[in-house]
Amino acid sequence: MDATELRGKTPDQLREELSNLKKEAFNLRFQQATGTMENTARMRVVKRSAARVKTILNEMAAAAASDEKSANDKAEA
Repeated sequence: MDATELRGKTPDQLREELSNLKKEAFNLRFQQATGTMENTARMRVVKRSAARVKTILNEMAAAAASDEKSANDKAEA
């Protein structure tokens, strides 16, 4: 999944996507342990996608916090 695609989603959608990726990673770990994993590269893709989603969520949280801080600063002035 592309970062530009993720930036167009809401935080709730991103949290749901992260949850799905974590479930998939869990299932892939079990497949790896039992020796039934067919595409070993998928694990890497899932891990990176989860990290990408977390990064976008953190960016959104930081932007919201800075917007709130600037609004409070203007209200005090």
